[in-house]
Amino acid sequence: MLLYPSVDKLLERVDSRYKLIALASKRARELDAGLPATRVKFNSNKSVGQALEEIEAGDVVINPVVQDEGE
Repeated sequence: MLLYPSVDKLLERVDSRYKLIALASKRARELDAGLPATRVKFNSNKSVGQALEEIEAGDVVINPVVQDEGE
């Protein structure tokens, strides 16, 4: 069960649970692959928890889709 960070706090940063899960799993894979973390200290030892902490802090976001001006 996820206690920290709170799902409610995370959903303030990402507009759906599906996007939250996709973003957290992608970032966790990046952390496991050796990409640098955006924070110095984490409360969680696991990469998924660390990814969620980065999302809550606003350090990791989903890139907005840029639409053509003609649409």
